Order: sequence, then structure tokens, then C-alpha cells
Amino acid sequence: MTQTVPLNSVVPCAQDLTALNTFGLQAKAHAYVRFTDRAQLPAITQLTGQCRQVFVLGGGSNVVMAPHVKALVVHVATKGIRLLEASTEGYLVQAQAGENWHDFVRYCLDQGWFGLENLALIPGTVGAAPVQNIGAYGVELDQFVHQVRAWDMARGEEVCFTREACRFSYRDSFFKQSAPGKWLILSVQFFLPREWRPTLGYPDLARHEGLQAMGSAVTAHALFEAVCEIRRKKLPDPAVLGNAGSFFKNPVVSAAQFEEIKRRHPNVIAYAMPEGGMKLAAGWLIDRAGWKGKRIWDVGVHGRQALVLVNHGQASALEVRYLADEIRKDIRLRYGVDLEQEPVNVV
Repeated sequence: MTQTVPLNSVVPCAQDLTALNTFGLQAKAHAYVRFTDRAQLPAITQLTGQCRQVFVLGGGSNVVMAPHVKALVVHVATKGIRLLEASTEGYLVQAQAGENWHDFVRYCLDQGWFGLENLALIPGTVGAAPVQNIGAYGVELDQFVHQVRAWDMARGEEVCFTREACRFSYRDSFFKQSAPGKWLILSVQFFLPREWRPTLGYPDLARHEGLQAMGSAVTAHALFEAVCEIRRKKLPDPAVLGNAGSFFKNPVVSAAQFEEIKRRHPNVIAYAMPEGGMKLAAGWLIDRAGWKGKRIWDVGVHGRQALVLVNHGQASALEVRYLADEIRKDIRLRYGVDLEQEPVNVV
């Protein structure tokens, strides 16, 4: 039975978080509460005032857990999806923060609300998606966000954020830049246009035989299935091999720096950024540096995708940090590029 912290006090409860992080790192929380209903918000606010640290946990797919998490962990498990408005332009859809992201994408697809297909099979929850501004295969979440509703933990009040107020950028947002535990995202509204066009420019999709065979007749359902197929082939299932997804962000460098790297490494994979500069494929850099498949203690680099670190058994946060640091130092030495960790360290 899950042990939770009473909502009128904070007491050590040694809540086991091992099954609540996809990396499968053994971890326990000093204090824990499972958030399932808005009626809990005032009491949760009171709890946060009694704790030095607060961490909001979603699906546990983008975190590196310390063995003993000193924070109050607020585990978001709220559910609910509804269509707020249907117009000639598109659909305004709201999902509660605790909804599984992939299930939400599939639900929208089944309702005929298209646009999120390229983001299929990304682990995590709806509430965590705007924090990280998730993206994949040429599509970024912020293209579809209409509004984010969040609870200010300090003031005990709900705040509505427009898309602009979220300050989205590559794998970043206002929420990610804010102090940990400051905001508890309650729900996210998405605007999905009626006029749908597939985004197929990403190399893996452009080369996909099934999509190629369909030509201009590619459907949203076919694109969804293709993305799922590609991800399953390249990325390990956390239920089988613990991991936190992509461990490093794709670094963005200046045009001049890119030309210098290309001079020394002609086959480097990179993409032009709208605001200028070039985004390098971190997985390519790590792979070419010889890290793919390497293992140190119980943590290693996945054998098929160098961007993913995996737990081979009883890996610890310390082991993960050591391997990540060794990779970063090597990439800096070889390419003059700094890799930034994507998962959040929870201490």
C-alpha cells in the first residue's frame, strides 16, 4: 500500500520512489503526497511551507533520483481530457497534468484531433511536457500549447499562463527556469488545427518505407504508427531496461563553430535553427566518440542509441553522474562542444 504524508503535517515516511522513476534508480523520499484532486491544493500548499525543498514528480521519465531525496515529493496523478471548443479553425483540448502523454496523443488521434503524432511514445505526463517543451521528429510542443494553468505553491493561488508567458525555447520554459517546487502544473490546453499537414522532414521519417509508399496520401494514423515503430527500434523500453530517455540535449553552436567542426568531421549531423546557429546531433557526437554500448559499473550507454544512458541492474545516481561527466569531458575535448544534461537531478 502506498504510504502518503498526512495533509496536516510533514513526517518522514521513507516513500520508495524506485518504481516511480523510469531509470529504476533506488530512491526514497523524505516526504511524499499523491496529488489526485484539486481539493488537496490548499493542504499541499500548507505542506510546502513546512519543507525546505519541494519536487513535483510526473511520470518519472526525465529525472535522476538520489538515494535519499530530501524534498517533499508531490506526485501528480490527476486525470481528465475534454474538448473545450470546436471551431472551423480547429479544436481546443484540455488535459489534466497527470494524464500519460502518449495515451493523450493517441486519444486525440482517435478523436480526429491531429497534430501531435510526431510526439507519440514520448514518456511522461501532460503536465511535465511544457516544462521540458518536449519535441521530436521535427515538431515541438509549444507549436500547439494554448494555455497552461498552474498552482503557485507559495501564494496558494491558480495562475493562467498564455503560450507567450510560458517563454518556450529549445527544451526549456519559464517553469523549468523557476525554482524547483514553485509551480504545480494543473492542466494544459492545446489548440489542434482542423487543416492538418504531416511533418515529414526529419530524416528517419523521410526514409520510412511505409510513409514513402503513401506519398502525398500520408495519414495522421500512419504517421503516428511510423513514429512509434521508429522509437521502439531505437530506444529501450524503460520497463525492460531502465532509462530516462535522451540524456543530453542536442547542443546549438554558432555558424562559425559549426564550420570548424565540419572541417574536422565532414559527416557531422546538424540542423539549422530558425533563430540562427546549428543544432548538432548529440547522439552522433557520442557515437563517433566510441561511447555507444560502453558500461561503467551498472550504468552504460545504450547499444543502439548513444543518446540514452541505461541501468543494467542496481545503478545509482552517483554512477550515472560519473558516466555522464566522463562523456561530457570527452566530447568537449574532441569537438569543443559542451553537452547539457536533459534529465533533472532530484536530491
